[in-house]
Amino acid sequence: MGWFPRRPEVHLLPAILSLALLFAILYFVDVNGGGGALVLVPGKNQSAGTTRKLFGIVGERMGVESCSKDDVVVYQGATAPLPNGIPTYTVQVLNVCSTGCAVADIHVSCGWFSSARLINPRVFRRLGYDDCLVNDGAVLRPGQSLSFQYANTYPYPLYVSSVSCT
Repeated sequence: MGWFPRRPEVHLLPAILSLALLFAILYFVDVNGGGGALVLVPGKNQSAGTTRKLFGIVGERMGVESCSKDDVVVYQGATAPLPNGIPTYTVQVLNVCSTGCAVADIHVSCGWFSSARLINPRVFRRLGYDDCLVNDGAVLRPGQSLSFQYANTYPYPLYVSSVSCT
């Protein structure tokens, strides 16, 4: 009409799919703790093993070879539910100390943690409200990991509350 060429029609389907993908990614990042890597060990209920770090950078410590609770990280993610429909979650506890420190007596803030699936108490057990013990208090060496699965309606927020340096 007149002097201006006709604009091509914009197809909405690609735009809608792009937005849906963006929201799905943002939801995944939000659910998994603000962008932290989701670590799952499929097919294994409870194990201890060694994991490799991509970058050996955990903090900016120079000269001081001490450890802190920041040297132990806890990742968890949803896994296949139990046959009765109760959701299950895989938890992995890793010693990511970049200075070669070993940690023991790892305590995790865990609320009233409970599980419909039996967990080996030497791997993870609740001592009291908001106090769970990892690896029966034994040493977790640098790069070593420990994993287990639990079943509950909702995931428990699990955070390292204290460790002992060995």
